[in-house]
Amino acid sequence: MHGKNTIAAAWLALACAPAAWGAPPAGQAYFERNCASCHTVDSKLSARAGPGLYNVVGRKAGAVAGYNYTDALARAGAAGKTWTREELDVFLADPTRDVPGTAMPMGIADAKQRAAVVDWLATQGGKPAAAAAPAPVKAAAGAKAGAWTEDMPGDLHHITADRLVAPYASESAGNGPKVAKRPDGALPAVPPGFKVSVFAAGTGRARYALRAPNGDILLADTGRDRIMVLRPDGDKAGEAAVFADGLARPYGMALWPAGPDPQYLYVANVNSVVRFPFAAGDRKARGPAQTIVKEISDTSGGHTTRTLAFSKDGKTLLLSVGSATNVAEGIGARPPQPLAQWEKVHGLGGAWGEETDRAAVLAFDPDGGNRRSYANGLRNCVGMLVHPGSGDLFCSVNERDELGDNLPPDYVTRVKQGGFYGWPWYYLGAHEDPRLKGIRPDLKDKVIVPDTLVQAHSAPLGMVVYHAPAGAKHAFPREYEGDIFLALHGSWNRGIRTGYKVVRVTMKNGVPTGQYQDFMTGMVLSDRDVWGRPAAVEVAQDGALLVVDDAGGVVWRIVPAG
Repeated sequence: MHGKNTIAAAWLALACAPAAWGAPPAGQAYFERNCASCHTVDSKLSARAGPGLYNVVGRKAGAVAGYNYTDALARAGAAGKTWTREELDVFLADPTRDVPGTAMPMGIADAKQRAAVVDWLATQGGKPAAAAAPAPVKAAAGAKAGAWTEDMPGDLHHITADRLVAPYASESAGNGPKVAKRPDGALPAVPPGFKVSVFAAGTGRARYALRAPNGDILLADTGRDRIMVLRPDGDKAGEAAVFADGLARPYGMALWPAGPDPQYLYVANVNSVVRFPFAAGDRKARGPAQTIVKEISDTSGGHTTRTLAFSKDGKTLLLSVGSATNVAEGIGARPPQPLAQWEKVHGLGGAWGEETDRAAVLAFDPDGGNRRSYANGLRNCVGMLVHPGSGDLFCSVNERDELGDNLPPDYVTRVKQGGFYGWPWYYLGAHEDPRLKGIRPDLKDKVIVPDTLVQAHSAPLGMVVYHAPAGAKHAFPREYEGDIFLALHGSWNRGIRTGYKVVRVTMKNGVPTGQYQDFMTGMVLSDRDVWGRPAAVEVAQDGALLVVDDAGGVVWRIVPAG
């Protein structure tokens, strides 16, 4: 028998050597699919949401000039932490355990994959390229209007697709935020007539919230692979309980059937969907998870949030899956089958290669069977809901990066079955992405223009239709009823920071008006430092609006002041 060291050496030799048929090393392939949306390995150390990783092996932690590291990682570097292979292995296994307070959202649990990535990163080094003198950054049209310095509760925004700037009207920025400690006594700003307080603290990187029929708040603790339960106790939450753990980057949740007596809690892992037996009041799963969708797509990197919703009649389970890449430049010009045959299975505008069944909403029966395409071209539909009145499906979508500060806007829209929303070849109607010019002219006039456009790079995540439960003691004023509250997680690909707030998407008879209004702001300290990042919103049983802040590890509670 071979010893463990021999097996490990053989694995690394196989994983990190170029394959005979031209495939990249396994470590590179994993990096490109799972890490490249946030990190580059170019010799100029270009930053994205995370720092560049060229020459990372042997580099002191927190050492890339110009990148906004968290205080935790900067302190680690100042104390002498250096990224040796061994240190990288420990960090990537569990980033928040190795460096509490790091902004790295998740690691690589699989030891073989981790070893392959570290070994491949060790080959990405040498003499750094001389950085060119920075070109003067052209002020993008509307840059001031989109700046965090202009945010104020009550401000109204209306962006239209007929007034978009041209691609590359400004330089593409790598301006990730530095998450700072919340100043003593600081609270978010809310409109006059409302007040905000801490509902729950110590929630870590919880990213999604769902209210159970008895008023409990279920939290998807994505970074720690578990579902938590918060039980309201007056204006605060009592002690949190772990409903289920051992999951795989859980995010979206849905209860079925609708109403006071659900039977199951559905949970979307990064590449599967499971459900637990559930009754209102459960604080711990009463049975093991049942896997109903074994594999969502062939790839699981890139955007990793998966959101769930049931159709109004409860007969269809809807699942949103974000893209694997920014703009699918590597998939080629044609699918592996004739186009008509491909789209018959994957839907109009369905991408292929590593983007197969990505940037899409998929549909299933409640038992996970009868898989089919619902809509395509939605680069990353993170917030997804079915409107309780109309039954329309809504998505909040993170649009593509690296076309400039104000292009293209993110959006909230109704999603039509069989509809195509542009990604990767077009955006916001017939605007062709210059990086994919001429590849799909057949789609130009088939792209649906979204309902409400949101400042580019705002990163819209969770959303909820405001509807005060019967008898709610803290119901919002009547004019808020039926509007959508949307969490904007905040920019990294914009020279002037934007987002980091909750906005109100105004509606009329269940249809977006095209306008949105700032509602909760004030979480940005400077164009470098932020102390909060809204990730999700939910309406509590008493009518309060709850806001999950995954940077501050807090759930905020907003109620009318009276």
